[in-house]
Amino acid sequence: MLRKRTGRSRPLEGATLRTYVLSEAFALIRHMDERCVAHMDMDAFYVSVELRRRPELRGKPVIVAGPGPRSVVTTASYEARRFGVGSAMPTSQARRLCPQGVFLTPDFSYYREASAEVMEAVRRNVEIVEVVGLDEAYLDLTGLPAPKAGMRGLIKEIKQRTGLTASVGMGPNKLVAKVASDAEKPAGFVVLSREQACVRFAAAPCRLIPGIGGKTAERLAVLGVHTISELAAASDEALQTAFTARTAGHLRALARFEHDGAVSEERKVVSESRERTFDTDVSDPDQLSRILAGQVLELCSALERQGRQGRTIGIKVRLDDFSTHTRAKTLAIPVSGAAHVGPVAQQLLSAFSPPRPVRLLGVRVAGLTGADREEGQQQLALAI
Repeated sequence: MLRKRTGRSRPLEGATLRTYVLSEAFALIRHMDERCVAHMDMDAFYVSVELRRRPELRGKPVIVAGPGPRSVVTTASYEARRFGVGSAMPTSQARRLCPQGVFLTPDFSYYREASAEVMEAVRRNVEIVEVVGLDEAYLDLTGLPAPKAGMRGLIKEIKQRTGLTASVGMGPNKLVAKVASDAEKPAGFVVLSREQACVRFAAAPCRLIPGIGGKTAERLAVLGVHTISELAAASDEALQTAFTARTAGHLRALARFEHDGAVSEERKVVSESRERTFDTDVSDPDQLSRILAGQVLELCSALERQGRQGRTIGIKVRLDDFSTHTRAKTLAIPVSGAAHVGPVAQQLLSAFSPPRPVRLLGVRVAGLTGADREEGQQQLALAI
């Protein structure tokens, strides 16, 4: 469907053939100079997958969330969102906002199966695909003869095969495509040039841009910069009172929807972790040590199955005042076994000696290498 077109139905000869070849060559050069990227984002993915096996819940406010008292919402149906329920919201708050909601415990193995169905259809039609989660992917459509029509056909095929809908954003780079895909959910299809994106989202808050988080937005607000257009027009002098020169230039480029990152067929994973939010805060050092030991065993078992090792071992501790602390140590050689990771993690926890009850505890191994070679480089701060 989205593969490059080859051949013609009728043979050409002589001058006509030469004219055709030259015109096609110049057209191809012009077309391939124009990068075309699509971002496909499945609509309310976990809920939509659940509705395939529970069709009686269609039209109801369905919320996929963990069962614990400190769990958060994974995703919510659009019916639930009308009550103010959103992803990452505490489940307790979601229950208050939408007491009539249907709450389902996440089934990630089922979601992974559904994701595999979707991505199989995508890869069958597009050569260069960068999967960035169970429910989203970037597609490089550069050089294809009819990318918009092809994407519409692909979304239709996915709906027919899986019963799932997706929103699509298309543009000259990943940043434009990412923001466009979220503009008209659900089942949106938005195609924008960089200039059109600048106009359409001029009055939007800076946080609309992936890579501009809450703290950065707060620092911009102190400078009187609240919207994307204000950030794009901000002077070096103004921005450099709060940011480095490099960061200031990067932020302004984002606000102008400038981004040159290529669609990569591989997503580099440079770390793996296990963490747990407790139902009740934990103060006992021995209990924390036992919990950490269990996390180490689970993490190291996964690394050994994958044939991966890492040199940097870290822990993450979130206290009852919501302050988050990390500690790490880099070893001389990469390791993966619990016998090597465990003692380092325990030492880090003991040295930190949490001064308050612990709300969350986690362990991480970073700088991962494969069985025979090191994998890539650190992911960019801009996760697009």
